[in-house]
Amino acid sequence: MTKPNETPRSAEATFVSHLVELRDRLLRVVLTVIVVFLGLFPFANDLYTFLAEPLLRHMPEGTSMIATEVASPFLTPFKLTLVVSIFICVPVILYQGWAFIAPGLYKNERKLVFPLLFSSTLLFYLGMAFAYFVVFPLVFGFLTAVVPDGVAVMTDISRYLDFVLKMFFAFGIAFEVPIATILVIWSGLTTAASLAAKRPYVIVCAFIIGMLLTPPDVISQTLLAFPMWVLFELGLLFSRLYVNPKKQAQDEGEPYDPEKGRAAAQSTSADGQDNTPTAESGNYGEASEHTPLSEAEMDAELDRIEAEELDGGYDDNAPPHQEYEPFPDEEAGPTSLNDNPPDPKSPR
Repeated sequence: MTKPNETPRSAEATFVSHLVELRDRLLRVVLTVIVVFLGLFPFANDLYTFLAEPLLRHMPEGTSMIATEVASPFLTPFKLTLVVSIFICVPVILYQGWAFIAPGLYKNERKLVFPLLFSSTLLFYLGMAFAYFVVFPLVFGFLTAVVPDGVAVMTDISRYLDFVLKMFFAFGIAFEVPIATILVIWSGLTTAASLAAKRPYVIVCAFIIGMLLTPPDVISQTLLAFPMWVLFELGLLFSRLYVNPKKQAQDEGEPYDPEKGRAAAQSTSADGQDNTPTAESGNYGEASEHTPLSEAEMDAELDRIEAEELDGGYDDNAPPHQEYEPFPDEEAGPTSLNDNPPDPKSPR
C-alpha cells in the first residue's frame, strides 16, 4: 500500500536532483571560463592595445594614455582578459542553460527556443563588432576633434576600459531587439499589427535609449537608435513565422474556430447560398457577421456537427441545437435481394 509520505519525498528528491544538475552545469561554465582565461592571460597587454587602437588612432601626436592608479597597469588588462573570456564562453553558457531547461519544454517550444538562442548569440557578437568597427572611430574622432585649445587628451586606461565595456554591452543588448520582438509576439502579450501601429513610439524610445546608453553626442546616439529601429522591423517580419493560426486569427480580430471551414463547406447549397442555421434566424448569412454566437451556443453547434458526422447523415433543415435522429425502420429499404419489404398491414 502506498504510504502518504512517499509523494512528498519523491517531489523533494526531484527538486534536489534539479539543484545538483544546476550546480554541475554552473561548475562546467566556471571551469570553461577559467580555461579560456588562462589561455588568454599571457596576451593581456596585446588585447588592451587592440582595444585601445580606435582611440590611439585619433589622439594628437605626442600624447598617450595614462594610468592614474597604482595597480591600473596590472588590473586593467586583467579585467579585460576576464571579460573577453566570458564573452567568448557565451555559447557554452547558453548551451548549459538550454540543456538544463530543455527537458521541461514541449517539442514545439524546443524548436522555437534553440534557434532563438543561436540567433541571440550571433546578434550580440554583431552588436559588439558594430560598436568597435563603426561607432568607435566616429565617436573618438568627434571627441578628439572638439578638444579646446590648451587641453591635452590623455585618457586613463581604466576609465577607457569602463567606457568601452559599457558601449559593447549597450550595442550587444540593442541588437537583441528582434529576439525580444519575436518573444513578445509569440507569448501573446501583443500582436505584430499592434506593434506596427506603435512604430512612431518605438522610434522615439530607440532614440531615448541611445541617449541614455551612449556618450552625450548625436553621432553615437543615432548610430545606436537607427540599428534598433531596423532590427525592430526585422523582428516584426520574422515574428510571423512563429505565430500559429489561432494567434493569426486573433490578429485579424476574429475568433478562432477549427470547424469553421468544414461547417461552411457543408452548409453551402448547390445554388451557392449559405444555409447554415443560427440560433435566432436559422441562417447564418449576414446575421452571423453582426450577431456572433455566444460560447454556449458555439459549443452546442460544434457538438451537433460532430454528432452528424458520427451518424453519417446531415439534415439541412434541422434546428440549430437538435441532435440528428436516424431514419425509422419503415423508411429503410431492403438490405439484400432475399429480403422482402415489410407489409404495412402486418402488426409490428
